[in-house]
Amino acid sequence: MLKYNCIIVEDEPLAVEVLTDYIHQVPFLELKEVCTDAIYAMEKLQADKFDLMFLDIHLPKLKGFDFLEAIKNPPYVIITSAYKEYALQSYEMNVVDYLLKPIRFNRFLKAVNKLNLHEEKIINHSPARSGEERKYYFFNVGKKRVKIYLDEILYVESLREYVRITTHNKSILTKFQLNEIEDLLSKNNFLRVHRSFIAAKDKISAFTATDVEINNKSIPIGRSYKELVLSLLQTDQ
Repeated sequence: MLKYNCIIVEDEPLAVEVLTDYIHQVPFLELKEVCTDAIYAMEKLQADKFDLMFLDIHLPKLKGFDFLEAIKNPPYVIITSAYKEYALQSYEMNVVDYLLKPIRFNRFLKAVNKLNLHEEKIINHSPARSGEERKYYFFNVGKKRVKIYLDEILYVESLREYVRITTHNKSILTKFQLNEIEDLLSKNNFLRVHRSFIAAKDKISAFTATDVEINNKSIPIGRSYKELVLSLLQTDQ
């Protein structure tokens, strides 16, 4: 598994505490340094190699964006800020993600998982298999993190604070809201068919006006989703 050496550039003690705790929960992240201002962080970046930087915008001495512009070869950057109005500016600087404080762990996890998708694209790139990229996420299951390839998922079921992700050969339970999973999967051939279910569109073997069938399991189509679901499935015929 790839390991990302992390540096936190943040002057708020509570934010540092939260980020430190989150980083320690993710096996492919390793915290190497905490800096309370950008000048000190610049010295550290020149002296050591870091793969990922969590960067606050409002810092003493030198602001986060000015600091970022001053770095020649920055690591991956995830912005952490209490102000949403700087999000657009941050993406123009090619950051990985923009996290609004207070940061929830599920949102943090979504951001750092983008690194895995990026590396997966690089590792799997092959001229003989042009355009073929296997994407995956790591999901918390108990005290371990389990890799799930997106092309293996059959459907996702909401169970209040948790979701059950089912593939051909296994099923895992992880603490996520279905809406958050929907955000992760929205561009990867998945379809929300019910308030409690997301289905892999290409795994649907049959459907009626009231349900879809995947791997011999009948999944209901919600009333508010019916028109969209049926129109998309009928278009594919």
